[in-house]
Amino acid sequence: MNQEIKLAGTIRYIDLGMGIWALVASSGEQYELLQPAPQDLLREGMTVTITGEIRDDVMTIAAIGPVLAVQQFQAI
Repeated sequence: MNQEIKLAGTIRYIDLGMGIWALVASSGEQYELLQPAPQDLLREGMTVTITGEIRDDVMTIAAIGPVLAVQQFQAI
């Protein structure tokens, strides 16, 4: 079952394989952004709040943390 969540944190680009975009939450937990993510969100170092869904039904090769499907975001 997928879970909706609201998080605040910083966008990071991880140079692994073909490249991975992630949210490092203010709690320190890392979430992999499900692609395609909004292009305006993919900016290294941008601080944001994101509303999205943790996708328990999606696995990735990177396996850096839970996969987050972004529903909406706001720069802060």
